[in-house]
Amino acid sequence: MPLYEHVLIARQDLSNAQAEGLIEHFSTVLADNGGKVVDHEYWGVRTLAYKINKNRKGHYAFLRSDAPSDAVQEMERLARLHDDVMRVLTIKVDEHKEGPSVQMQKREDRDRGERRERRDREDRN
Repeated sequence: MPLYEHVLIARQDLSNAQAEGLIEHFSTVLADNGGKVVDHEYWGVRTLAYKINKNRKGHYAFLRSDAPSDAVQEMERLARLHDDVMRVLTIKVDEHKEGPSVQMQKREDRDRGERRERRDREDRN
């Protein structure tokens, strides 16, 4: 089956438990239609780049799924109809990366790795 990654943005006035409940809800939608959620992460409340439906912040959730396209289309349809979900992004990927997503990794680890790569390139020149 094809592999997908989904990012959901929910309204800011939901509680953390309600936002995580949305993850469970959409996971069951995928499961009922023949797919499965391989991994999911709750990224927390983050500031949006621009207002969406008069909201400046939103609850972000990330799902990795292994599902047929019909299941993904049904999940996206229900997400668009759901009052609490502001945006949905689905991307088809070739493989799921192991470990936490880039958003969940510590910022220092990412920065340190980039600096190390730059230093290595400068040393070679």
